[in-house]
Amino acid sequence: MTAREQRVLEACDAIFDDTLSLAEDLVREYSVLGHEQGVVAVMEGWYQRLGLAAERVPLAASAPDVSQDRDGRDNVVARLNPDADGPHLVFNGHLDVVPAEPVGMWTRPPWEPWRAYGWLYGRGAGDMKAGIAAMVTAVVAVQRAGVPITFPLTLQTVIEEECTGNGALACIQQGMGGDFVLIPEPFGATLTSGQVGVLWFRVQLDGVPAHVLDTGAGSNAIEAMTRLLPALKALEAQVNALPREAPYDTLDHPFNLSIGRLDGGNWASSVPSHAVLEGRMGFPPGMPVEEAMRWVQTCIEGARESLGEGVSNLRIEFHGFRSNGHRVDLHHPGIRLLGDCHQALLDEPITAAPLTCTTDLCAFNVAGVSGSCYGPVAERIHGVDERVDIASIRHTLKAYALFLCRWGEQSPEWHKVWHEEWHDKSPTE
Repeated sequence: MTAREQRVLEACDAIFDDTLSLAEDLVREYSVLGHEQGVVAVMEGWYQRLGLAAERVPLAASAPDVSQDRDGRDNVVARLNPDADGPHLVFNGHLDVVPAEPVGMWTRPPWEPWRAYGWLYGRGAGDMKAGIAAMVTAVVAVQRAGVPITFPLTLQTVIEEECTGNGALACIQQGMGGDFVLIPEPFGATLTSGQVGVLWFRVQLDGVPAHVLDTGAGSNAIEAMTRLLPALKALEAQVNALPREAPYDTLDHPFNLSIGRLDGGNWASSVPSHAVLEGRMGFPPGMPVEEAMRWVQTCIEGARESLGEGVSNLRIEFHGFRSNGHRVDLHHPGIRLLGDCHQALLDEPITAAPLTCTTDLCAFNVAGVSGSCYGPVAERIHGVDERVDIASIRHTLKAYALFLCRWGEQSPEWHKVWHEEWHDKSPTE
């Protein structure tokens, strides 16, 4: 590494206490769906504290919703040199988290961050507030090391990644999609080589209410709904039995079904007359989301006869996530540059692995923007006692800072090749 790069890494060590403080401040804001503006304000304050001009970007209107009011709900971004020449680099991270219930199962309250044995705990510590802290303070470390950032750079800290992707979409719609994006999701120092398609669905049906003195006089909507589960599990097996291309050909079961919610009835002593099921289905890259919707629709309609007598008004709707899968072009110059940074820091080649979930990469892929995920190591994300490895936060900080340093050092010829061969290239499926 050059002397300048060594200065950048030393600046990363010097700022690391701030990196952890920022991550902890973000964890303290319990930013579940519809309650993200507290964490947005905290992030905005940190941008200003670190000398980065912040601006709000309202949620996008042209994407699936989850029945939340979008008025007054914003993302917050910081832009450097938006009018400069050269490829536009984007760092993107999401501020929203999934619910932490049952809170009583946590060792400590999930919105009170704590450190123990080299780990930082709390809801969102891994997914993905520590990654945000690393990517933001990486910019400041480069600046404090005296390395100028003269190219277009946008730091996006967005909401609704966990349910719609509307936050990232809003930034893209406002001209902040860039030419290349890195997302420090907590999957470790590994490139994301692909993402599955994801479809959320909701099923509702009606039974016939009755008093418990004669339950046979009614039709139990909850029991009827559970009869759909074997058909949905069979659909999951059918999707996983499809012929698969790389990188998903090496995984046994990459396309997962999750039944995330089942609700019904209104009184313990009455036969329930209504039930709701919500689920998520994964499907392979190359399968259009419309086809996945038809598969789910056909599956549920085909199970209608198993629901029993008296069950009516079966209906299916698709809400929240609705995104195609895609494969990442690992030969992209931005990816190769990140691989060089990884090699310089760890003295080993970078590896790549496909995700069996999705991230905000899907929004950038639709816009034709290449990129990948590379971030800290986390455990129990979406679970109890979520935690992120503190040493891996430091590595992510240094990897992003070194990437910034080397991105700015690329020659005019590199920029010329970028625009001629990659800028107008279609996104991969």
